[in-house]
Amino acid sequence: MKRVIIGLVSLIIMGNSGVLFSQQKNASLSFDKVQHDFGKIEESDGPATCTFVFTNTGSVPLIINRVVASCGCTSPDWSKEPIVPGGKGFVKATYNPRNRPNKFNKSVNVFSNAEQPNVVLRIMGDVNPRPRTIEDDYPYIIGGMRFKSNHLAFIKVKEGQQKTILMEMVNVSEQPLSVTFERVPAHLTLKTIPEQLQPNEKGVIEATYDAGKKNDWGFVIDRVNVLLNEEALKNNLLTISATIEEDFTGLSEEELKEAPSIQFDTKTFDFGKIAQKASVSHEFQFTNTGKSNLVLRKISSSCGCTAVIPKEKVIPPGQSSSIKATFSAGTRRGKQNKTITIITNDPKNTTVILRVTGDVEVTSSND
Repeated sequence: MKRVIIGLVSLIIMGNSGVLFSQQKNASLSFDKVQHDFGKIEESDGPATCTFVFTNTGSVPLIINRVVASCGCTSPDWSKEPIVPGGKGFVKATYNPRNRPNKFNKSVNVFSNAEQPNVVLRIMGDVNPRPRTIEDDYPYIIGGMRFKSNHLAFIKVKEGQQKTILMEMVNVSEQPLSVTFERVPAHLTLKTIPEQLQPNEKGVIEATYDAGKKNDWGFVIDRVNVLLNEEALKNNLLTISATIEEDFTGLSEEELKEAPSIQFDTKTFDFGKIAQKASVSHEFQFTNTGKSNLVLRKISSSCGCTAVIPKEKVIPPGQSSSIKATFSAGTRRGKQNKTITIITNDPKNTTVILRVTGDVEVTSSND
């Protein structure tokens, strides 16, 4: 009996020894620190780097598979070769403070073959912003004139409204400059104040949008040429945009009850899968559930590949109608997601977005 007990004890001890032995055959990642505080750093000094040193305290070589930062502002680097037991390696984290003033706190995930396969390192600090320059405040340049932007955005303009906005500029040349414009449409008025800017002098472009003269709806874009001392220079296009909307703010409760109302059966058409160069059509059905005529002000698609034809543009109360959308695949491939924007006189659904989605498969003849 004693021999049996001794044999069992021996097996247990040997078994436990085997477990311990197998547990010891692992890599182990031990960092000297897992976070670093840069404290105050200057944006003007550029990227700041810290190095995390680690030791492989395990019994087999350590391999770092990958290192992932939580933000594109942080670039990692690390020991690419296997680290033998007792050997040391590193993980570097470089933070780019450009255009990132104030405090930051970022993580760096280290993935390896260690017992603890994921270790999270952390870097933090506080960025003192660099002094702003003329180039920062006026990033767009035409000749010797710098502008706040190359885009004048009126955002929303009500039907028939006139709206005026300003955009700053500065003369960075060594001679007086006057700013004028060509190809200006009738609904836009552009002038500079002052008419001529001396070297280092600041001024503004005063732009007035007359929606009553535009005769359009929704998001619209115009482009004009900027001239300096009557000369057309390189990259001299100025983009001007606005979203023209009908003004329903003056409608009474009774008028709103009598207004038209557009209701679609569905706003999305999924054509599934089609081959390249094929086309597919769909009728979007809708009904005017309101009490006065529904008017389709404007219909536009996000892509020339999608043709849109309304059955009619004025729909009496209670009547249904449709809008036919035809998508042409052409040489497109993969997932497609096209939109159709409809602008109406429905005060509650002024803008309706329809979607045409699906997949275009590459056929063997097109490979």
